[in-house]
Order: sequence, then structure tokens, then C-alpha cells
Amino acid sequence: MKTYIKYNKSATAPQIYDWNSINWKKIYKYVKKLRQRIFHAEQLGQTRKVRKLQRLMIRSKANLLLSIKKVTQINKGKRTAGIDKMIITNDKERSELFNLIKDYSINSVKVKPAKRKYIPKKNGKLRPLGIPIIKDRIYQNIVKNALEPQWESKFESISYGFRPKRSAQDARAQLFLKLRKGTKRQWIFEGDFKGCFDNLNHEYIMTCIEKFPCREIILNWLKAGYIDEDVFNETLSGTPQGGIISPLLANIALHGMEEELGVKYQATKQGYILNKDSIGIVKYADDFVILCQTKNEAESMYGRLEPYLKKRGLTLAEDKTKITHISEGFDFLGFNVKQYKTVRGVTLLIKPSKSSVKKTKKRIKEVFERYRGKQVGIIINRLNPIIRGIGNYWSSSVSKDTYKTIDYYIWIKIRKYLKCMHPKKPWKWIIKKYFSKDIHGISKDRWLLTDKSMKNCQLIKMQWIPIIRHQLIKYKNSPDDKSLKEYFMRRDEKEFKKSNILSKQN
Repeated sequence: MKTYIKYNKSATAPQIYDWNSINWKKIYKYVKKLRQRIFHAEQLGQTRKVRKLQRLMIRSKANLLLSIKKVTQINKGKRTAGIDKMIITNDKERSELFNLIKDYSINSVKVKPAKRKYIPKKNGKLRPLGIPIIKDRIYQNIVKNALEPQWESKFESISYGFRPKRSAQDARAQLFLKLRKGTKRQWIFEGDFKGCFDNLNHEYIMTCIEKFPCREIILNWLKAGYIDEDVFNETLSGTPQGGIISPLLANIALHGMEEELGVKYQATKQGYILNKDSIGIVKYADDFVILCQTKNEAESMYGRLEPYLKKRGLTLAEDKTKITHISEGFDFLGFNVKQYKTVRGVTLLIKPSKSSVKKTKKRIKEVFERYRGKQVGIIINRLNPIIRGIGNYWSSSVSKDTYKTIDYYIWIKIRKYLKCMHPKKPWKWIIKKYFSKDIHGISKDRWLLTDKSMKNCQLIKMQWIPIIRHQLIKYKNSPDDKSLKEYFMRRDEKEFKKSNILSKQN
């Protein structure tokens, strides 16, 4: 049965019986266009029109369908249940869920507490996550599509965390741009908020979104509390990590650092560039660095940040906040940024950090320990995604030596693993059984771990991944700006070509 979707023409929408019959291309296009209209109206300062369009987005059945699809099909946590233990696993259940809630008013939704889970952090501690129920996640995505484009027109150019078409690679490229040869910014204020997501001031967030149509439901999500070991706990501050709208609310709360610290830009033919005498900031969610010209200027940031922190209910983590000279180097988002002395002078290099390399080795070691004695193909299929994913993340930095280090570490682990499997067999027998030449034709290597009982089951090497320079997103450019359609099409094409190159090498 063919289903026709009517957009906001009536208070009710037709029933959905076949999820796959929905014209998803049309759905995406409609929501994208509505986001662009919100962005444009905010740019023009048309406050009433922004609110009107946001209400339209919130009531949109297209937005509801897209949110159900994202929460139950696309997101990584699609199979993670909240306190109601409900998950949606097939198209029939998705259709039934849409038919159930399609005529609900979002303002009448009864918010449920989040389910508390813990995941390990880099420092060995546990990071608390709050997992909302499926319905709350869907409504959060609906609200996010209405609120995000408004703030995309406001956010600072140096903010890269949890924003559309922006990534950690952009933050790294921005750092290189601000610290490259010739710049006077040599002193780095490495900032870290203490328990940022747990301590953000709810009242300040509400002040930021005071004219948003669904302000009350957002406050309810913030105040919903969480269930930990069957015990209910209140949330008097913070945005729960794990909620779909939480990263956006955190970005809204953290917005304004450049204005607070007096960062200034100047317009040129190529666009906006940082004033020569101004400090520079690069921010990725709650991680940030401030680039200063003198040590005294860097030390003054402790005091200059006080008003900014006080409004938001935050403090700096003393053990992680420090001042460093660029010649000593510092770590940011898994990379080490350092200025090296060479025969030709000084040069700035960005490499994978030691802690990032150590973490990668730990993940590889865990694979060998977990699957000790198992079929070689299992080891290969577990290692290849790790090698590919981490290698691709490092691929826009100076990483070739690191690639070799990781490949050698894996080789040592393979030898030990095979010797444990066949302690009485000679090494020549092991070589003949488990190693062969490159079946992909990428290299001339003849010593690649291979499961000959499975088709195309061979361990890849990180060294095969090429180093490709990342194209930094320009200034405040956002995909919600309809005038930049061609810019993002060209950018997406380049990213697509880059991913193709990486996948071929892998």
C-alpha cells in the first residue's frame, strides 16, 4: 500500500503501514529546507518568524518520521534501552510507534528518568551516561531539529564539537593555522572544565533559550533525574551525557567564550581572520585551548575566565588546566602539537599523542587476550576495524612513524598468539599455514596474517593508510545556510573521494 505524507496541513496524519514505502528523500529534503528557513530567519533577526518556524518543525510529521528512523535505525545506541526496557528492532514496530504518537502534543509528554550507565574514561575513572527511553530520545531529536539551526547561526567559528559538518579534524586544522610558523602565539593555556556536563547551570541554559516554544519540555528533560541501581536520583544541574539533545544544550551553555575574552577578527578578501594582537581559541565541546603571545597573558586567563565560568556554574579542573610553551608541546583530542627545531629553523608538527598510541595498543592487546585460542579469522575481523578506524582518524596528521609502531606491535602479538596456539609446531609450519602475500594487491608484503578457510580474510596494515590533508571548514559556515549549498557539495565530494582512497588502501 502506497503511503502519502501530508506536511502540517491538518492536525492528524494518515496511518503508516509500510515503513519502506515512505519517500525518505522527500522527508529529508523537507526537514532540511525547514532548518534552513529557521537559520535564515535568525540571521535576519526575525524573532517571531523563528518561533513560528520552530513550532512548524516541532509539529512536523516529517520530522517525527526522521527522528524515529534516526533513533531506532541510525544511532549507535539504537539497541540500548532506557528504564522501560523498550527497543524498536524492525520496520513494523517503527510504523506502529509512529501511528501511536503521531498526534501527540510534545508539551503533554510525561518525561521519564534516564537509566544510569558507566563507561571507562582515559584516566581509568568511569564516565556516567544517562540513557533516556526511546520515546524521549525521539522527542529530543524533534526538538533538536527546531533549536539547532537557530544556534548554528550564532555559534562561534572556533567551536567544533557535536556540530553538523564539523569534527575533531577541523579543530586540529584550526590549531595548525593559528600556531604555524610566523605567529607570535607561543604560550598555550590548556583548559579543562571540572565535570562540565554534570555541573552546567540549568537556569543559565533556560535564559539562553527563553523564547524557544518548547522551553518547558527541555527543562523537564534536564530535571528528569536518573535511576542508578534501582534508586532514583535528582538532577539539579548538568546535561545528562547520553541524551540526544544534551550536546546541543552544552554547546549553547558554553557559547560566548570569544566575546568574554575579547577575541577580535578582521575582514579580508579571503574571509575573516584573527587580529594579529588577539588571543586565539580552539574549542571542542568542553575541551579548549587558548593561544597567547606571552606567559603573563596566558596566566591572566585564570582570572579573565572567572565571569564566564561563574555564569555557567563551572570551575576549571586544576589537575588538567596548565600553561605550556609550544616548544614543550601539548595534547589535544588525541594529538600532540609541538614546535620542533630543525636545520631550517622551527616547524610545527601534529602527531598522534603518546596517550592515544598507548590506548590503541591496549585495545589491540585486549582483542588477543579475549580471543586467545580462537580461530585466526575472528582475530582478523576484530582487529581490522580498529586499525582502519584509528588509522583514518590519524590520517591527516604526521602519522607514518606511528603507523609503523602499531604494525610492529601487532606483529609481536601475532607471533606470540600463534606460538601459544601451536607450541609444538615449528615456525616454518606456522608460516605456511597462517601467512600469505597481500590478496588486495596493495603491497608486496608476503607476511600477512590470513585465514585461508575464509574468503578475503586477511589482516590489513596501518601503514597502507595514506596521509591526506584535511580541508578546514571556513569560518562560521554551516550546512543550514542555504547560500552555501555549492560549498558543502564540493566539500562532501572531497570527503567522499578521501574516504574512497582510504577504503581502497584498507
